[in-house]
Amino acid sequence: MDERLFETILKGDIPNFLNLVQEDEAIIKQTVPGSLNTILHLTARYGHEELALEILKLCPEMLAATNEKLETPVHEACREGRLRIVRLFLETDSWVVHKMNRNKESALYVACERGRLDIVKQLLNYPWVLLVETDDGLTTSLHVAASAGHLEIVNELLEARPEFTWKKDPNGRTPLTLCSSKGHLEITRELLKMDPGLSSSQDNKGRTPLHWATIKGRVNIIDEILSVNLESSEIRTLHGETVLHLGVKNNQYEAVKHLMETLNTTKLVNTPDNDGNTILHLATAGKFTSMVIYLLKLGVQVNAINRNGFTALDIVERDASNRDAFLIVSALQEARAKNCDQLPPVSPDIQIQPLDDTSQSIRFSMPKKVPKSSSGNHPHWHLSNLEKQIEVEKEGLRNARKTIIVVAVLIATVTFAAGINPPGGYDQVTGKSIVGKQTSFKVFMVCNILALFLSLGIVILLVSNIPVGRKSLMKLLAMMHKLMWLSISLMAAAYIAALWTILPHGRGMVWVLVVLVSVGGVCTLAIFTGLMVLSVRHLLRIRKSRKILDKYRSPDRSITLIAGTQMMQKESYESSDSEFDNSYGAGYHLY
Repeated sequence: MDERLFETILKGDIPNFLNLVQEDEAIIKQTVPGSLNTILHLTARYGHEELALEILKLCPEMLAATNEKLETPVHEACREGRLRIVRLFLETDSWVVHKMNRNKESALYVACERGRLDIVKQLLNYPWVLLVETDDGLTTSLHVAASAGHLEIVNELLEARPEFTWKKDPNGRTPLTLCSSKGHLEITRELLKMDPGLSSSQDNKGRTPLHWATIKGRVNIIDEILSVNLESSEIRTLHGETVLHLGVKNNQYEAVKHLMETLNTTKLVNTPDNDGNTILHLATAGKFTSMVIYLLKLGVQVNAINRNGFTALDIVERDASNRDAFLIVSALQEARAKNCDQLPPVSPDIQIQPLDDTSQSIRFSMPKKVPKSSSGNHPHWHLSNLEKQIEVEKEGLRNARKTIIVVAVLIATVTFAAGINPPGGYDQVTGKSIVGKQTSFKVFMVCNILALFLSLGIVILLVSNIPVGRKSLMKLLAMMHKLMWLSISLMAAAYIAALWTILPHGRGMVWVLVVLVSVGGVCTLAIFTGLMVLSVRHLLRIRKSRKILDKYRSPDRSITLIAGTQMMQKESYESSDSEFDNSYGAGYHLY
C-alpha cells in the first residue's frame, strides 16, 4: 500500500484522500501486504465514518471484500465497536453480515466475543443474522458470549434464539458447559432457567458442566448446578471418572471438600474408573499431600487395587524422591495401607497396558501366592532407605554450597592481590605499571578483573539466596558451578599471561614460554575434558534409566508396572526419575 494513502486513512483526511484518488483511481484498490486489509478495513478499524462513506460512494463493492482471514470490513467494525460505521455498512448492504471468516466466525460472533452490546443489538435487528450459525457442530455466538462472561449479550441472544441453549460446539460443549468452566455464575443461572436438564449434557469426552466446574474449582457453580439437578453428580465420563475423580485429579481441594460435604459420597468415594483407580490412587499418584490426608480422614478404602495391580501405597513408593512422598507414605502407613504383595491373592484377571504400540491388551492372572521379595530385590523402596538416601543428598548439597563459597572467596582474594600488585612492578615516580602497554599485561588485567568479579558475584548469590527445596538448590548450585568453571579458567589465563609478561623474551627463552603455555593450557583442558566426559556419562545413564521406566509406564504417566521395576533392577538402575537417585549408585553427582 502507498505510504501516503496509509497515512491519509490513518488520519481520516478526506480531502487528501480524494486528491490521491484523482491522481490515480487504481490506488483505491490497494491492500496492506500480508494482512490484505483494504482501505475500508482500515477505515472501519480507526472509526472514520465520513471517510468510510466516501469510499463506499467510490467503490460500494469494497464492502464485501475480504482480507487474508476472509474477514469483511464489517468484521473489523464489529470487533472495534464502531456502531455508526456498522449502521452505515448495514444500510449499504445488510446481507454482508452473513459472511464468515476463515474460522467460521460471523460479524455477530466477533461482536459477542469482544462484548460489544450495542453492536449485538444492532445486528439482531436483522432476523436472518443468526441463520449462519444454525448448522450442527459450530461454535455459536451464544457459546462465545457465555464463555467470555457477557451476561447482557447472553440475554439478548437467548431472547432472539432460545434454541441455541442446546447447541454444541465441535467439542460437544454447550454454552452452559463453557460458562461453568469459566465460573460465570449469573450466566449459569440464566441458562439453567432455560432448561435444568442442560446440567446433564455431556461433551465428546463425557464431561458435564458439573465436571468442568469441579475441574476448575468453581465451588459457586457446583452449588448452583447441584441445587437444580442433584442427579448430575452421578454421571461418569467416558473414561469412567466420577466428579470426585476429576476434582482429585486436578487437585481442587476446596471443590472436593465441598462435594464431600454436600453429596452422599458413600458409593462415589471408593468407585474406580475404567483403569481401576480410586480417588486415593489419583491423589497419591499426583502427590497431593493435603488431598491424601483429607481422604484418609474420611475413611476411604486404602488397600484398593487398580487394574495394574497397585495399591495407593505402591504408587507413591514408585517415585518417593521428594518430601511430599514421604509425608504421603507416612500418612498411608498410619492408615494401615499395604503393598500389593502384602494383600491376599486376587483371583480375577488384571488387565495391563501393552508394552508396544499395538492396540491389543495383554491379560495375565495374578499368581495364587505372591512370594515375598528379599530386602535386596524388593520392587518397592523402603521408607528407611529413602530417608537415608535423601539425608545423604541433603548433606552433599549443603557441603557443595559451602565448598563453592570457600573457593569463590579464595579466587577473589588471589585475584584482588594480583590486581593491586601487578606483574612487572610500578614506576616509583608515576606510580604506573612499568609493563602496562604490553599486550600480555592487558590480557592479564582483563582475565584477572573478570575472575575477581565473577567470584564475588558467586559469593553474593550463594550468601543472599538460600533455596528451601531440593530442586531449586540443585539449579542454583548447577549455575554457580558453571560460573566457577569460568572464574577458574580466567584466573588460570591471568596467571599464564602474568608469567608471559615478566619472563624475558630474548633468544633461548622461546621454548620456556612455549612449555609454560602448553603445560598450563593442557592441564586445564584435561581437567575440564575429564569432567565433561563424566557429565556426559551421567546424563546418558539418567536418560537410559528413564527410557526403560517409560517403556513400562501406563499412558497416564502416573502408575508404573511391576515389569518396569524388574527390568530396572535387571539393568542396575533405580526406578525413580530423580537425577540424584541415578547418581547414588555411582557414588558421585555432577552438575
